[in-house]
Amino acid sequence: MVTSTVTTTTSTVRARAEGHALDRAVELAERGPIAGGNPRVGCVLLDPTGAVLGEGLHLGAGSPHAEAVALSAVPASRRAELSGATAVLTLEPCHHHGRTPPCSQALHDAGVTRVVHAVADPDETAAGGAAWLRSVGVEALTSADAGIAPAATARAEELTRSWAAAVRRRRPWLVAKTATSLDGRVAAADGTSRWITGPASRAHAHSVRADTDAVVVGTGTVAADDPALTARDADGPLAEQPLRVVVGERDVPPAARLRRGPGQWHHVRTHDLTAVLEELYGFGARHVLLEGGPTLLGAALRAGLVDELHAYVAPVLVGGGTAAVRDLGVTTITDALRWRTVSTQRLGDDLFLIARPEGAQ
Repeated sequence: MVTSTVTTTTSTVRARAEGHALDRAVELAERGPIAGGNPRVGCVLLDPTGAVLGEGLHLGAGSPHAEAVALSAVPASRRAELSGATAVLTLEPCHHHGRTPPCSQALHDAGVTRVVHAVADPDETAAGGAAWLRSVGVEALTSADAGIAPAATARAEELTRSWAAAVRRRRPWLVAKTATSLDGRVAAADGTSRWITGPASRAHAHSVRADTDAVVVGTGTVAADDPALTARDADGPLAEQPLRVVVGERDVPPAARLRRGPGQWHHVRTHDLTAVLEELYGFGARHVLLEGGPTLLGAALRAGLVDELHAYVAPVLVGGGTAAVRDLGVTTITDALRWRTVSTQRLGDDLFLIARPEGAQ
């Protein structure tokens, strides 16, 4: 009984330490970029007593993975403590040679004997790290199997949700943006729409653009608003820009603002949004922002392509004007598209709401 009690206590203490490490790994990963086609990953290395040896995060395509950063962060005076160490990760370590070596091999070579990860890698090319580690004698298990509290795992799952969904489906996670008055209008009767929302909302929208692989609008929006579609801050356009994408068969005017500025733009001469998303996935896009007008948004909603809705709502009443979405074919309230609120945030006088389709994971 004494031995059993000691074993149980030891397991509980270890699970608590690894749970704290997973929370920290999520915090680190959140600093990484959403754009760039790669997942946000954090790693924390623990010595056999549960003390932190090193930590790291992935800063984007081509940069060292979180595991490599964490290993390199271990002080020279403590390198010997990596023998028998535990690595706690938000995502299963990769097991392939890409722009960087396999993280599974790096952990094993460093002497790590236990690896705990929250999310399995859905990428068939990179997956298999946990299985390989087990094959060479490393204890590799999920955070649930390690006894870590579900809440910590859920935070890691949310962190990788959009990227993992894109990889599994082989099409980008699509975020649709609206900026409306209280009565659901995106423009007044004369077509004017600048500005319905306030400066805080507009600044926030640019930060979302900056974390996006591609921004999509229709040719109608280009003709009506002539948007630049660049991600900007108070000092002007950012150095890194999402791909600016125009959907539709009409020509893009030679003087259109989106033709100019930093970054690249691309015209897809089709109204088939599924085909557009497949093409963008082939370009490496995993997170795409739809900023098109009511027609394009309505088409995306009818096709069931919108994974997440970003709604900026201003305390403004327009009365007439243009509704945020064209006809969705809903004739009775029981057929309405139901969404689930994920979060809300106040931006100046405006409200920012994130919602996902009801029943979506």
